[in-house]
Amino acid sequence: MNMKIGIGLMFLTLICVKTNAQEIVTAEQSNPVEMGWMQGFPPPKDKVISAIDGSFFRFPALRYSVCHMRQFLPTTVVNAAATNQYELQVKLDPNIDAITFLPWNSEKTMTWKESLLRNYTDGILILHKGKIIYEKYFGELKPDGVHAAMSVSKTFTGTLGALLIEEGLLDENKTGTNYIPELKNSAFGDATIRQILDMTTGLKYSEDYSDPNAEIWAFSAAGNPFPKPSSYDGPTNYYDYLVTVQKEGEHGEVFGYKTINTDVMGWIISRTTGKSLSELLSERIWKPLGTHVDGYFQVDGAGIAFAGGGFSANMRDMALFGEMIRKNGKFNKQQILPSRVVADIRNGGNREAFNQSIYGTSLKNWSYRNMWWITHNEHGAFAARGVHGQTIYIDPLAEMVLVRFASHPQAKNARIDPTSLPAYHAIAKYLISK
Repeated sequence: MNMKIGIGLMFLTLICVKTNAQEIVTAEQSNPVEMGWMQGFPPPKDKVISAIDGSFFRFPALRYSVCHMRQFLPTTVVNAAATNQYELQVKLDPNIDAITFLPWNSEKTMTWKESLLRNYTDGILILHKGKIIYEKYFGELKPDGVHAAMSVSKTFTGTLGALLIEEGLLDENKTGTNYIPELKNSAFGDATIRQILDMTTGLKYSEDYSDPNAEIWAFSAAGNPFPKPSSYDGPTNYYDYLVTVQKEGEHGEVFGYKTINTDVMGWIISRTTGKSLSELLSERIWKPLGTHVDGYFQVDGAGIAFAGGGFSANMRDMALFGEMIRKNGKFNKQQILPSRVVADIRNGGNREAFNQSIYGTSLKNWSYRNMWWITHNEHGAFAARGVHGQTIYIDPLAEMVLVRFASHPQAKNARIDPTSLPAYHAIAKYLISK
């Protein structure tokens, strides 16, 4: 095996292991509790999963791992609030499960309840006007547990970046080099903060996991926290890799969803504030929200947080974040984010640049702003999204916040959206009609 690929395969967060058709089983069949992963003292050998061999991120073992990432990789804590914790009120709506919708490209309706198993849901929570009207847990996820947020992590990084712009600590028209001189000879050197936040950078970087020569493997090898072989001579942490990224095309023309934009943004945030991403997120957002459970970021061998996909958090705490955004930054008796930051997110990004991307067909007329996905639908809905089915979906018109954690065998949201996005919209329409 190519050494670069071998190292990359050991690092969990960026591995999207292709699942053979015969390995795909239903949500019920792949329930991690029923499968007995990591149970016993010690667990049976055939029930042990590991980061070293990559088994922890292969389906169906993935369904256990997403709730236990700290067992597999080093992490840094995002401290929750010790005081002034926010208590959500609960008023469950018994009608939600029976709500029907029409999946994309289908002639047969599906119920909300059916969609949960179809999408391998681990946990789902719906707030309406700030109250919990629906909450379910499956498999390994428990009410006091945490779950990998995958690329929903990007939204936290992007929101912090937008906050620093509003506060004048960052200038969206200045380039990466202005804040990180080491980026001068990289593709990020002449990319503006705005282009990085909205992912309209021109980068020679592929996240095609089927291509053994794709740049994603070098990035994952650099971020691999385990000891590297003596023959390895590549970058040894995320930042080392980012300075090597080369330019391809022009900045500002086309949306290109590439994780390294978020990781360079995380570097810029930390260099500007003098604080790690986990410290700043805890100080400016996580504690003020009144969260109950510590979150955590996976880190590389140099202790650098994986800004683009390494955050794990509690589902109710994620709902607090979504509700704060829905309420224009004001929550728990304080203005956590300036309302102008939220307004900028909701206004969206460059739709033309988005429509020219590979997402322009399936998510036509959407846009991307501050690492949020903006639908521009009739409700003004917008979302944080992550592979395998993670989301925070906010529908302002319906006064709804929806959080879903999942462990779908297929990583790409394109496989999951047809039975998710129309389902969310159906719930929103129901809530408006009440």
